[in-house]
Amino acid sequence: MRTDDGVGIDACHQPREGGSDGRDEGTARAAGRGPAIVVAHGFTGSLERPAVRRVSQVFARHADVITFSFRGHGRSGGRSTVGDREVLDLAAAVRWARSLGHSAVVTAGFSMGGSVVLRHAALHRTEAGGEAGGAGPAAGAGPAAGAGDGDAAHRMHRGRTGAHTDAVVAVSAPARWYYRGTPAMRRVHWAIQHPAGRLVSRYGLRTRIHHRDWDPVPLSPVEAAPLIAPTPLLVVHGDRDAYFPLDHPYSLVEAAGPAAAELWIERGFGHAENAAPPELLERIAAWATARTGRAPRHHGDGTTDG
Repeated sequence: MRTDDGVGIDACHQPREGGSDGRDEGTARAAGRGPAIVVAHGFTGSLERPAVRRVSQVFARHADVITFSFRGHGRSGGRSTVGDREVLDLAAAVRWARSLGHSAVVTAGFSMGGSVVLRHAALHRTEAGGEAGGAGPAAGAGPAAGAGDGDAAHRMHRGRTGAHTDAVVAVSAPARWYYRGTPAMRRVHWAIQHPAGRLVSRYGLRTRIHHRDWDPVPLSPVEAAPLIAPTPLLVVHGDRDAYFPLDHPYSLVEAAGPAAAELWIERGFGHAENAAPPELLERIAAWATARTGRAPRHHGDGTTDG
């Protein structure tokens, strides 16, 4: 795929189990009449990582799946901006899913990918009377909307359509930028902000990070959350997350509004795709496909549904 700012993104389409093998475009379009789930991985991940492949395999029991590597990760081009222009990568994946003929597209993001799916849903909304396009969140979206006007991804996507999502799942997502309240996040900031850390990331983790700070600071996940409705939103977080404590998911749901977002607090779950058990992934996929048909909410064991 190629993003609106010209970055080449490595991506893969995996048909639903029992569906088309996806060997040609015509077959893929025939299989694409159902929903698709687009998976947005966490920082230092890629579509080749075993954890991301495992997520894709579980989700493929329920729907077609598109996985991709964010810019600066794996075989994709560019350099990571750690959640800013990655919105453009996700938008390209959603547009590709729609080009295959899928009736609905769900975005499911983990950790950094969770922040990206929240921001993407806020910046690529279906407005009354048409698809999401140039207006973005600035059109009557409330006091937080102005933050999006200076957002690089918001400026880049203006005038483009077809990249909106029909449901959003944010797993292990941060609510705020620059959070350093845990040892794990202090290590992440060292990897992002220090030259030695960027070298370790580049050669040890195959993650190439842009050396420039954000300018301007992009719309944060908690600022994006109230702009997502009426698109269904699920926030999933573990009570053993070593990166982001539970005030992050609670802040996201409070900002979105309890009537607009569903919250699952998972007992014993750690962080993102590397720790997600198959049973949780199954429930997430079932929620995602049900929401594209507006089915009743799923209440699974081990969750707090808010």
